[in-house]
Amino acid sequence: MIALTAPIELMARIGMNLFQCFFGKVRMLLINNISGCMGISTTESGDRILRCSITSACFAVLCAFALRIEEAKPNTHRKGAKDRKAREGLTREVTAENAGHAEERKDHRRWLLILEPGPNLCKLLAMQHAPKFKVGLVQMAASPDADNNLARAVSLIEQAAQLGAQVICLPELFRSQYFCQREDPALFDLAEPLPGPSTEAIGRVAREKNVTVVAPVFERRAAGLYHNSAAIIDTEGKISGLYRKMHIPDDPAYYEKFYFTPGDLGFRAFDTSVGKIGTLICWDQWYPEGARLTAMRGASVLFYPTAIGWHPHEKEIHGAAQREAWQTIQRSHSIANGVYVAAVNRVGHEKPADGGAGIEFWGSSFLSDPFGIVIAEASTNREEVLIGEVDPARIEEVRRNWPFLRDRRIDAYGGVDQRFLDLVE
Repeated sequence: MIALTAPIELMARIGMNLFQCFFGKVRMLLINNISGCMGISTTESGDRILRCSITSACFAVLCAFALRIEEAKPNTHRKGAKDRKAREGLTREVTAENAGHAEERKDHRRWLLILEPGPNLCKLLAMQHAPKFKVGLVQMAASPDADNNLARAVSLIEQAAQLGAQVICLPELFRSQYFCQREDPALFDLAEPLPGPSTEAIGRVAREKNVTVVAPVFERRAAGLYHNSAAIIDTEGKISGLYRKMHIPDDPAYYEKFYFTPGDLGFRAFDTSVGKIGTLICWDQWYPEGARLTAMRGASVLFYPTAIGWHPHEKEIHGAAQREAWQTIQRSHSIANGVYVAAVNRVGHEKPADGGAGIEFWGSSFLSDPFGIVIAEASTNREEVLIGEVDPARIEEVRRNWPFLRDRRIDAYGGVDQRFLDLVE
């Protein structure tokens, strides 16, 4: 807020003269229009406030200067002995009391100029000056009891909130054991609508703790139509966004194509109380296109709720390389897009009811910063709540020094929407 006062009297006079020169007799008409469209109001102390956008600031300042000088002009119609004596130069003194009243009147004639940035500039400033916030990654094991899993998830959300997390993410399909190890039509009974029991329970704790929660759900959209989804539950306990898993795997013990229809909502970013976030799900984490599009929509953090682990017979030979590849690809999303990435996995060795070696979920939930540095990482074999800090200023710093978004050749990527570019003579 800027108070227009005496030290800039000369500039004000120049501004008024220019104003009169350009606009002549229509000056007051324009000022009246500005009063309506920019917003002029008066405070209880008598100050008048002019509000305008920064793009109109110069024009508003000019008008404010003109009005300031107009109010400062002496009233030539005053009558009385003191006025005549003052004009005749017989006395130039006023009492202390009158001086105080004069100063008070002068103060009451101030114009206060408030510059308000437009929406695009607001978004830019918000990105640069947004405060840091904490995320909570809930790494948990799943039991055969769905209600027990939900109750423990709620308890872990409470724990994360107590540790300062403002955005909390649960693992993929957290309410059940990973049922996609086999194909069984009866397992569709695990699905639920949105909103449904899981989002309602999580919504209550989100509202109570004033947190945002990424809640993965086996979504029953309609009879015979199911999705592997993630609901964004806001601080009021309501579903404020929905993502449906786009890439659906079909590998040994990961028979997801039997259960899930591919997502049809695209790659999205969601507004939250701490800024925009994005979420993708598990198999999506291997595809740079999804990360790029989500980051391009303004997400500062990409959450990847996950259910991934080792086939026990492969662990000894391939286990370390598989887990490192999983972390590397997601760290690369951080680097390529200048964003934070939060991978949230489950733990435990789950075996299907009809037998089999099962999957040993490797945990290792982590948070990487915009240059791919892992700043928080969980264990491979136990439940825990991992807390990490997101700093929007770090995003700004990295993107200024490594401007990958600036240097993209968007005119040269025409083939990326094809399955494969076959050689043509």
